[in-house]
Amino acid sequence: MTVETSSETPPRTPQETPRQSSLSTAAARNLATTAKSAPQMQGISSRWLLRVLPWVETKGGAYRVNRRLSYTVGDGRVEFVQDGARVRVIPRELGELPVLRDFEDVQVLTALADRCVQHDFRAGETLVERGTPAERIHLIAHGRVSQTSVGKYGDEVAVAVLADGDRFGDNVLLDADGLWDFTATAETAGTLLTLSRADFAAVVSTAPGLQAHIQAFGSIPRQRQNKHGEAEISLSAGHTGEAELPGAFVDYELKPREYELSLAQTILRVHTRVADLYNGPMNQTEEQLRLTVEALRERQENELINNREFGLLHNADFKQRIQTHSGRPSPDDLDELLCRRRGSKFFLAHPRAIAALGREFNRRGLYPSHVDLGGQQVPAWRGVPILPCGKIPITKEKTTSILVMRTGEDDQGVIGLRQTGLPEEYEPGLSVRFMGIDEKSIISYLVTTYYSAAVLVPDALGVLENVQIAPRHD
Repeated sequence: MTVETSSETPPRTPQETPRQSSLSTAAARNLATTAKSAPQMQGISSRWLLRVLPWVETKGGAYRVNRRLSYTVGDGRVEFVQDGARVRVIPRELGELPVLRDFEDVQVLTALADRCVQHDFRAGETLVERGTPAERIHLIAHGRVSQTSVGKYGDEVAVAVLADGDRFGDNVLLDADGLWDFTATAETAGTLLTLSRADFAAVVSTAPGLQAHIQAFGSIPRQRQNKHGEAEISLSAGHTGEAELPGAFVDYELKPREYELSLAQTILRVHTRVADLYNGPMNQTEEQLRLTVEALRERQENELINNREFGLLHNADFKQRIQTHSGRPSPDDLDELLCRRRGSKFFLAHPRAIAALGREFNRRGLYPSHVDLGGQQVPAWRGVPILPCGKIPITKEKTTSILVMRTGEDDQGVIGLRQTGLPEEYEPGLSVRFMGIDEKSIISYLVTTYYSAAVLVPDALGVLENVQIAPRHD
């Protein structure tokens, strides 16, 4: 029998692998020096606020803001509590009304709060009409209300846009002959509380303390105030001859506000084995410290925006807070912010608010200019840079705020506060102090930064509130 053979290579079984004829790259890397980056951190942002805010040396850990004496007659916002569909005003919050400023009888305030009547309004509803008798004060718990009036030439002009916590009709409670000089129309559905002059008078008639308070309120020397509420300086101008000149002096606040430096701290821990054996080519302690300082600076900027004691969002004067005309940010809204103060240095907005503003610019066919800021081109409006800040919060309703400010001590603006020359200072206002080595061979460093911010005069800082950032679907 003849057996035929073939010269072809038999097929390779799945278990067989090709024979390696040179050193693999995986093995070769064990002998190679690897190129590596320094440790990276995603949480580092541009931190424009820390870069552009003028920093003032604050010896003694506190900064006192001295101002001219002002007569404050209640200009804050009113807060409410909600119980299901029912809304009630917090009695003490009625002290924000001019006539009730500094009145502290909680029992009487509660009686007034109980007489407030809830009204749920719908979008487009007219709440008050120009020229009709003004008989109730309106406290807005939720929603947006626009005020319009008639201009000099008979056309309709916008007066203001009000939102949560605002009110209108302050003079109604004491003025029996008042008429509405504007029309208030609801832009959205919402809720407000009203207090009638008759109900207010009924409570006053049974409260001698409130009667005395109202009498004292009527004697406030309003004729001695300028348009900013400051004590007037008597002057004479345009006279001839030997006219008798008025005497004058500049009165100061007796209890000026003091800003104490706040702080952010952490303890950095590094094992001695790491510091001794793994310190090349990069210094492990220095890299750990660098990222720790970055995190502290991020927290510092967040506090400067959001801290309830000194944060800019919470320290903006209520008269410097405005509402958007249509919900979404527009050039008109930016102009409204700019016209309320002189020498604005920059806007500060969340990146998503800047994107929403860009959409409005595009929709109107506008192209904002750019300015050079520290060697970087940034968008600007009317020559004022628009800077991003991701620390400005966004609500669940997709609304946020846009800030604008004048800065510097010489311009009576917003300033940052810090103290330099600290023991073991690592950066200006930031110290790194050695705390020792514990029984587990761990080195500890106390990393601390001190900071705060101050608004020297109220009009140095303005806020555009309830800025809608959701894209249009029309």
